[in-house]
Amino acid sequence: MLLEKLAQLEQESRKLAPSTSERQVLNQKIIDYSNSFVDEIDNRPAYVISSTDGAEIKDYPIQEEGRSLDEILDLLELAVHTPGLNPASGGHLGYIPGGGVVTTAMGDYMADIFNRYAGIFYGSPGAVRMENLLIRWMCSLMGYPETALGNLTSGGSIANLIAITTARDKKGITSKKVDQAVIYLTEQVHHCVQKAIRIAGLNEAKIEYIPMDELYRMDATALQTQVEKDQANGLIPFLVVGSIGTTDVGAVDPINSIATIAEKNNMWFHIDAAYGGFFILVDECKEKFEGIERSDSIAIDPHKGLFLSYGTGAVLIKDVKAQLESHYYKANYMQDAVVREEELSPADLSPELTKHFRGLRMWLPLQVHGLQPFRACLEEKIYLCRYFYEEIRKRGFETGPYPELSVMLWRFVPQNGDANAYNEALLNAVKKDGRVFVSSTTLNGIFWIRLAVLSFRTHKHTIDILLEVVDGFEKE
Repeated sequence: MLLEKLAQLEQESRKLAPSTSERQVLNQKIIDYSNSFVDEIDNRPAYVISSTDGAEIKDYPIQEEGRSLDEILDLLELAVHTPGLNPASGGHLGYIPGGGVVTTAMGDYMADIFNRYAGIFYGSPGAVRMENLLIRWMCSLMGYPETALGNLTSGGSIANLIAITTARDKKGITSKKVDQAVIYLTEQVHHCVQKAIRIAGLNEAKIEYIPMDELYRMDATALQTQVEKDQANGLIPFLVVGSIGTTDVGAVDPINSIATIAEKNNMWFHIDAAYGGFFILVDECKEKFEGIERSDSIAIDPHKGLFLSYGTGAVLIKDVKAQLESHYYKANYMQDAVVREEELSPADLSPELTKHFRGLRMWLPLQVHGLQPFRACLEEKIYLCRYFYEEIRKRGFETGPYPELSVMLWRFVPQNGDANAYNEALLNAVKKDGRVFVSSTTLNGIFWIRLAVLSFRTHKHTIDILLEVVDGFEKE
């Protein structure tokens, strides 16, 4: 009976391992569908207002019997790949666009097929070496020493969390000292930094929001004044967070000046460069990064500035020993996986033990294409943003600060009526048209439309489409 049962179960379970011919059929259908999606990407809307919002998914519950791949692909097209925002579109000009170069998907496909465990060197030394090589390359871009490392993460949220946790422990902010600790931010800091502060147990620390200049950059003089005031009151200034490319306006804080203050007052200096970090590859932007090598940690997202698929972030940390001490934990069943100081394991440097092999989705595109097209693409986005800035001002629109990178604010102030309502209506008109997508923000009670140019598929004709929609919206 046991042998019969095993034979029966084996026959059923082998369905999870399709034969060569079965895989070829499945692969071809997936490839054909994916190629069709990419081939038609310029004709697909960037945003689709849907009456069902993908509710068709609910009509396909998980069941005992499988469905045909053709039926599944039809469902994906209808319920997932059509409604809402299409991040793969060059018309995605809202929020901070993600990437999705085809070679990153190829790397992901192989990573999923190989299913290498990239968390521990013992399990997959080559995978860990690859990820560490990529991290060291990013560290070198920022001027960090060869001893620096970090971690490939799911995005900026986990990257900032790892850095802030490391800073907390390195600076000795125990639970007894949290209410004496001071963290310095601006109102423009990304909300995931505030979330990381809470998750790291620092919610009861004193949060000081430093004033900004007219370009929404941290006022370094005000920072120094506040630090001195807090020290005089017996508090512990321990962390300052600067930004390279804020989400609202793309502002770049005065990194060098902040670094001087952090060093003088023994504070950890963390930089959130999730959006703007890779603009360091563009020669004319290098001046904005002056002093970045003096920071203690940096969050940077390859799924933004390197146009990779979502789920590819990174944290770079100068004091890797501090990072290890914050995140390493030894379990009995892991005793075979000893720490190798020359190639530290990702699982020992982050909250994750089981993790996706993220390195291959980043390594393959860089190897196949080289840096030149990435560099050119980043520079193009800067000039596209400047082009829109100049064109929209010619049309009588107000703008925020001149774009430092590839994000800017714009709005129209009508002679009559509520300006906020007018611009919200304009935003909705852009979404209804669907060819391009933009988002909005509110600063000091003023409703602004944002332009964020970072998709590798965005080119001049994309910006011209947005201008065409704007021109077609009746001004009062």
